[in-house]
Amino acid sequence: MAIVLARVDQRLVHGITVNDWNALLKPKRFMVIDDEISKDDMAKGAMRMSKPSGTGMSIISTETAIQNFKNGKYDDHKVFVLVKEPETLLELIQAGISIPEVNVGFVFPDDGRKAITGRVSLNEKEADDLKIIESKNINVSFQYRPTDEKISLEKALDKKF
Repeated sequence: MAIVLARVDQRLVHGITVNDWNALLKPKRFMVIDDEISKDDMAKGAMRMSKPSGTGMSIISTETAIQNFKNGKYDDHKVFVLVKEPETLLELIQAGISIPEVNVGFVFPDDGRKAITGRVSLNEKEADDLKIIESKNINVSFQYRPTDEKISLEKALDKKF
């Protein structure tokens, strides 16, 4: 089955992802894909402590994720992918990894980003990356919690980029 949802959320593993999204998706594995955090043992340890009981957690680099997916390592898993920026998802897609849907949940309003929703700010490259992802027939929406209204990419970016 592999990826059930990919989420862009700069906080990665936190209460909303391990409670609300876990309850909806019921993944077998949480997968944080981040080149920097995959090398940070302290950050990885903290994230692993917060994972829901009965689920696995991988905290790996983009290249490792691509190789593991291509080798079929997660074929029998429901995987919830968490990344900090859309570029990581675009790299996976360009490597042939199937992503059924992208959810944008939380991106900090720093580094010259423009506010898109109450919890998401993007720069031009991030907006362009999401447009490219959607052009590949992958639905991109903005939704903090599963109970919140889903906002389409088109509506979220309207007159902003």
